[in-house]
Amino acid sequence: METRLLWFCNWSVLGVCATLKLPQIFAVLGARSARGISLPSLLLELAGFLVFLRYQCYYEYPLLTYLEYPILVAQDLILLLCVFHFKGDVKQAAPYIVLCVSAWFILTLQKWIIDLAMQE
Repeated sequence: METRLLWFCNWSVLGVCATLKLPQIFAVLGARSARGISLPSLLLELAGFLVFLRYQCYYEYPLLTYLEYPILVAQDLILLLCVFHFKGDVKQAAPYIVLCVSAWFILTLQKWIIDLAMQE
């Protein structure tokens, strides 16, 4: 019984995370406008997800304990591209994406950097 409950909880969390940003993405696409979406808050959320994801990867935790984060990162990146697309220039997203990729590697140059990033 416990195994089934754990399986259900695990997959339901993944299902919810897989659809968490989809209504927002569809609303932006349907309205053909990114009005109302705060770029700083989107970037902050994306940074938080990336730091947590990198921490979990760095310390080699089991994938099922953090599998929802790659899904959330992908959805945030899609939303980021939508925001820049409807603002008129997708090329403006490039520095942000480069920054995210750079941060992915910089966070683990030294152990203290990733530990510091995860402190309260």
